[in-house]
Amino acid sequence: MKKIFLTAALLVAVAASAQYGYRDSNRIGITVGINQFDLSTSNFSTKPGTGWNAGLSIRGNFYNDFDMVYAMQFSENNFSVPTINAALQKEDVKYKLPSAQISLMLSYKIIENHLSVEIGPMIQVNDKFKIDEDTNKTNTIVGTSLEAQDITKISKFNFYPAVGITAGVRHFRANIQYQYGVTNILGNLNDDGLGVNFKGHAGILSGNLIIYL
Repeated sequence: MKKIFLTAALLVAVAASAQYGYRDSNRIGITVGINQFDLSTSNFSTKPGTGWNAGLSIRGNFYNDFDMVYAMQFSENNFSVPTINAALQKEDVKYKLPSAQISLMLSYKIIENHLSVEIGPMIQVNDKFKIDEDTNKTNTIVGTSLEAQDITKISKFNFYPAVGITAGVRHFRANIQYQYGVTNILGNLNDDGLGVNFKGHAGILSGNLIIYL
């Protein structure tokens, strides 16, 4: 996972250098917030969970009423899956997804320094799902013959179109953003010979506070 974070940091550094000539108009933002991660799949049931975000962004003038926002964000996404344990009791197994996201958003300024809307692509780099240590990895997922540990090896690179709105004052703003994963996040599971055609798409709703320096 450290290699993934280093790769993500390098990509942001390259993106930031692309506007070095406009450094007088660039503003660096420090971001913290929460997210709700939802995995949509017909292969098994899931329940959304709440996680956290933290990152950096660079907002710079692009053209007329448009800004360009480069961002690198680290997140922990959470969700759960209903399972049956060895005692034949229902138990929700909690999954965590540590990840790094790189985004490039075009921002339209409705009110200068106060209100804008953003749209653009986001790439998520992640490891596999991690199961909460307090639950049993061998629990059977409800409605399937799969064990909880069978669905952890997901795709490491995922693409999300994102839309959002940012409001506040020049140096302190709040942002709400929704990202929908168009790639099959469960695609790697189809290489494991489990006899199931896995298909799933992630949706992430984030609420962040941004301090611009």
